[in-house]
Amino acid sequence: MRRSTVIYVLLFLVMAGAYYFLNHREKPADIAVTLEPVAEVSYLFNAEDGTPASIRVDSKAGETVEVARDAENVWTVIRPHKASADPAAVEAAASQATTMRILDTVPGIDLDIVGLNDPEYTFTIKFTGGVERKAQVGVITPTDSGYYVLNTAGQVVVVSKDSVDALLELLKNPPYLETLTPSVTPVTETPLPPTGTPPVSTPEAGTATIGPATPTP
Repeated sequence: MRRSTVIYVLLFLVMAGAYYFLNHREKPADIAVTLEPVAEVSYLFNAEDGTPASIRVDSKAGETVEVARDAENVWTVIRPHKASADPAAVEAAASQATTMRILDTVPGIDLDIVGLNDPEYTFTIKFTGGVERKAQVGVITPTDSGYYVLNTAGQVVVVSKDSVDALLELLKNPPYLETLTPSVTPVTETPLPPTGTPPVSTPEAGTATIGPATPTP
């Protein structure tokens, strides 16, 4: 057999094998990819309402703190005592008020169980959009991740603990603006001798003290 014929036969066998492999190989199974929907992030108060113009926190024990912006847009403490406010402390709380994330919704739960039949705290926030929103705060969740809160729609939700604590801090430590108070050194008075006691004279240097004569033996 000629060499050229052998080469043609080998090429034919290679091509036939490749054709057979491509047409009879096992096809990969179709893998169904299921994309889980991304949970929508929701907040206790709507961003459409604007930013807080006043924040009030009331406790079940009767404590109240309230801060509000004045005509010059400066934060002022209204309650418990009207005074200038620490703007950094109030702004930190106000920023948390607009980002109070809802972690879960708890439908059909007994309000007594979660401390909302007689709320521990009540938030009242007025926004620059002209609306006022209220939220009632109950007890902390068993996982210590949030508080049970009754939102403005009357639903029981779980709100991030850190954001709630930021507002409660206003109640625990009202954000008064610290002012420097000058220190006063007390004046120490020299005590006077009692009345009727004759002054004791001290002899001067070089002065002899005369006393009773000593008899000579």
